[in-house]
Amino acid sequence: MNSRERRPADRDAEKVSEGSHAGTDHLHSLGIALEQQGQHEAAFKAFEQAALIRPDNAELWASRGNALANLARPEESLTSYQRALQLNPRHADAAFRCGLLLLALKRPEQALPYFDLSDELYPNHPVVMEQRALALHELKRFDEALSDNQRAHALNPASAEICNNIGACLQGLSRDEEALPWFDKAIGLRPSFVVALINQARSLTQMLRLDEAMGTYRQVQAIDAGNADALWNSALLCLLTGDFAAGWAGREIRWQAHMRPPYPNFTQPMWRGKEDVQGKTVLLYAEEGNGDTIQFARYAPMLAARGARVILAVQDTLQPLLTGLSGVSLCIPRSSPLPPFDLHCPICSLPFAFGTRLDTIPSATLPPPAHARVQSWEQRLRDRFGPDRKCRVGLVWSGNPNHGNDHNRSVPLRALLRLFDVDAAFVNLQKDARPEDKALLEQTGIVDLTAGLSDFAETAALVSCLDLVISVDTSVAHLAGALERPTWIMLPYSPDFRWLLDRDDSPWYPTVRLFRQTATRDWNEVIDRVRSALTARVVSFRAQQG
Repeated sequence: MNSRERRPADRDAEKVSEGSHAGTDHLHSLGIALEQQGQHEAAFKAFEQAALIRPDNAELWASRGNALANLARPEESLTSYQRALQLNPRHADAAFRCGLLLLALKRPEQALPYFDLSDELYPNHPVVMEQRALALHELKRFDEALSDNQRAHALNPASAEICNNIGACLQGLSRDEEALPWFDKAIGLRPSFVVALINQARSLTQMLRLDEAMGTYRQVQAIDAGNADALWNSALLCLLTGDFAAGWAGREIRWQAHMRPPYPNFTQPMWRGKEDVQGKTVLLYAEEGNGDTIQFARYAPMLAARGARVILAVQDTLQPLLTGLSGVSLCIPRSSPLPPFDLHCPICSLPFAFGTRLDTIPSATLPPPAHARVQSWEQRLRDRFGPDRKCRVGLVWSGNPNHGNDHNRSVPLRALLRLFDVDAAFVNLQKDARPEDKALLEQTGIVDLTAGLSDFAETAALVSCLDLVISVDTSVAHLAGALERPTWIMLPYSPDFRWLLDRDDSPWYPTVRLFRQTATRDWNEVIDRVRSALTARVVSFRAQQG
């Protein structure tokens, strides 16, 4: 048979192929038309059928992904786009949409390679640069995000979003003064741009231009009455400046849906301070950080004094510490089943419920650590330091890296190196040191016993054996203060609300001394002051030791 002659089977296969192509083309066109009419479910079925007929067609999988995205089925949509990219690794739209979906799913690290590919396939496209910058921003790679946003701005200078994003990157780099003109540009382009206004107020707060910040939040309220972010941040400003009445009430805005902390949906009513609790069982539930729980657990005995049976449900690592707290009938970890109760109150709402003012802050009432635990840690310290009893100083230099203000409140270990020529015995209290600090930690000579700090009861016992704790604003600082141990806290220029302004003491913790950044925001200045104070303290300690 001549090679150019077609066999009947070949002709039949060609007809089937032609029919398949025609059928899928029709289904694809139908799906697109249905999408345009907003009939997303019907469109998905058309694309699904077409992709079943021709599973090797990247465009059909991409269209299927579009339909699933419109149906708010992001994981399935992502799978479709990824299948399109397997079939056509240079499918620009599928790559970009994978990045968008992963960014929306809070997976920026996975999104970034797709935006890298998009940047290659869509060179000099401001939207691609903008989205890639958002992924970098989420990863706290602020310098790179800033560079991408600046590229995008050069191509699209009329974008209010890009101007705002440049300001946000500068915020992340603690360059708030440089950030403000970018927020001004964004607001100039779109006067009702609430996100930019809130960012502007945050930068003003970081610069302690608090009246201007409060005015900006009022401007947000005029545009978007009831805006929860503006109300929340205004409340924190009130607390920072000592206006507790407005501050505690304003913090209750956190119960709005998008701000709600991790808190169970109890059927029992929430106690707000007015209801009679005599003879009632009241559950106090920890919904924010470890430091917040330590700070506000002091209200439990006050509630018991009103005749309530108090159940305390706290973070698992805090339960051994807070068991035995005065007035608490039962302290359980949050991971355990809850016993019956009549009313509940979030621990961080207790200052509001009790109407706390600056002059009515109750004293901390942590139970003392178990004697056997303290003795065990005392022996370990003696074994490590030997018979020469020096001033023992515990150190904490960084907090939770996921905290929104961590880039301002934490310091790298290398910043503390200037302390180590003071003749003291330094003890590491820093759990989970960051990778860049671990290698340096081994070279400093700090005694590291953190492997034994399995919970806060163990940390409390170790802290009780120390003469001083020096910390940034972390849960260990709260713990040491609540145990009434001498504690020095190094604070950023714009501190958390609980440390107030323009004072070096704390009404929450009488044994705490505050070392604040100046307007330069230079940690070296703070640490120099700490070093001078520590040198004097060591001299005094030696004199007392004789």
